[in-house]
Amino acid sequence: MSDERIIEHGREVVRIEAEALTALTGRINGDFARAVKMIFECSGRVIVTGIGKSGLIARKIVATMNSTGTPAIYLHPADAIHGDLGMVRSEDVVLLISKSGNTEELKQILPIFKRIGARVISMLGNAGPSVLGDHSDIVLDAGVEEEACPHNLAPTASTTAALALGDAMAVALLKMRDFSPEDFALFHPGGSLGKRLILRVDQIMIAGEAVPVVHQAVSLKDAILEITTKRLGATCVVDDERRLVGMITDGDLRRLLERDTDMTNLLAVDVMSTKPKTIPPHTLASTALELMEKHKITQLIVTDEHRAPRGIIHMHDLVQLGLG
Repeated sequence: MSDERIIEHGREVVRIEAEALTALTGRINGDFARAVKMIFECSGRVIVTGIGKSGLIARKIVATMNSTGTPAIYLHPADAIHGDLGMVRSEDVVLLISKSGNTEELKQILPIFKRIGARVISMLGNAGPSVLGDHSDIVLDAGVEEEACPHNLAPTASTTAALALGDAMAVALLKMRDFSPEDFALFHPGGSLGKRLILRVDQIMIAGEAVPVVHQAVSLKDAILEITTKRLGATCVVDDERRLVGMITDGDLRRLLERDTDMTNLLAVDVMSTKPKTIPPHTLASTALELMEKHKITQLIVTDEHRAPRGIIHMHDLVQLGLG
C-alpha cells in the first residue's frame, strides 16, 4: 500500500470520528444536565461499569472523575456477579456504558443495582429501545452514524464519543464544585503540576548552617572562603543586626578580577551587590523559578519579615524537582 493510501485512510478515520463528536454536541441536552446534577448531589460515589472496549472507556472516565474531584470506582461486570456488587451502596450513582444497550453482562447486574437502590445512568450507542435504556433513570445518547472501521464493526467512533461524553460530565462536575488548580494538585502530588502548586520555598530551600553568610566588614578573602566552603556559588552579606544588606556571587568576583587584580584590602561591603533578589519563605517554589528566569539568575535569598536571610533556593534544585 502506498504512503498516499495510508495517509488517506488515516485522515478518513479522523474525519469520521470528528463528525461523530460534532454530532454529539447537539445531544448535550437536558438529560445530560440531569445526569450531572444527579452525580453532583449524590452522597456516594460514581460506579462506572462496562465490558470490552466500553470497559476501557469506563476506566478512563473513572480516572478523570477521580482526578477532578468526583469520587468514582470502576466495577467489572464479571467481577460484579462474583461478589464485587458488595461495593455498591444506595447512595451511589451507577453509570453503565454499552454500545448496544443490551450487553448481557450488564443486563445481569442491572436488577441488583435497582434492588440496592442506586440510581442508574446509561450511556448508550443505541438510541432505540433497549433493556438498559428502558430500566435506567437517565439515558445519555452516545450513538454514532458509523464506526471508523471500514466494516462498521470495531468500536472506534463510538468509543471516542463515549470518552468525550464522559469527559464532558467530569468537567461539568469540576466546574460545579469550583475545583481549583490547587485542588487538582492535591490529587497529583507526584506530577510536575502538583509540585508547582504545592511546594513552597521553605520546604526545599537550603537552610541552617548550610547557608553562606558573612558580615559586611569581613575581608574579601573570608567572603571567598565562605563561598568556597558552602559550595553554592554565593554568600549573603549581613549587617550588625543580621539583616541582609547584599550578596556576593561567583559572577561578582569574576567581574572584579577583570577590573582590578589587587584585592588585598577589599571588604565584603566593597564587592557585594546591594540589591540582591529575595523571596519570602512561604512563597510557591514555582514563583521562585519564574523570578529566577525573569532576572536570569540561579539563586534567590529567602528572607524573613526582618530581612534576615533564612535560606537559599537554587535553580538546580528546582530543575531536579521537575519544576524547570
